[in-house]
Amino acid sequence: MPLLIYSGVFVQALIITIGALISWYIWAWLTYIIGTRILPEPQTHSDLGELLRTIGFSSSPGLIRVLGIIPGLSILVNFVAAVYMLVAMIIAVRQALDYKSSWRAVGVCLIGWVIQGAILALLFNLLRIPPQV
Repeated sequence: MPLLIYSGVFVQALIITIGALISWYIWAWLTYIIGTRILPEPQTHSDLGELLRTIGFSSSPGLIRVLGIIPGLSILVNFVAAVYMLVAMIIAVRQALDYKSSWRAVGVCLIGWVIQGAILALLFNLLRIPPQV
C-alpha cells in the first residue's frame, strides 16, 4: 500500500512538472511573438531561445514559495514571490527584446498574461477542471 501512495505522489509531481514546463514554453513563445512582431522597437532582435533562457531565469525567485509551508506565512510568501517574479520577468523581457523602455516590456507581459489566461481558462473549461483559488 505505501508504494501506491508514493507512486501517486510521484505521478502528481511529474504531471505538475510537465505542466510547468509546457506553460514556460508557451509563455516564452507568446512573449516572443508579441515582443518581436506586435510591439517591437527598431533595435529589437531576439529569438525564442533567448526568451526561454531569460524567462526561465526570471522564474527562479519562485523557489522562495517553498517557505509557504511555514504556518501563517503562505499568503505573504506567495505574494512576495509573485511580485519578485513579475519584476524579474519585466526586466528579462526588456533585456531579451533589447527594449529601451520598461513600459513596453510591461505591455508585452500584460498582453501575454491576458492571452495565456484566456487559453488556460478555455483549456480548463474544456477539460472541466475547476479553477484553483
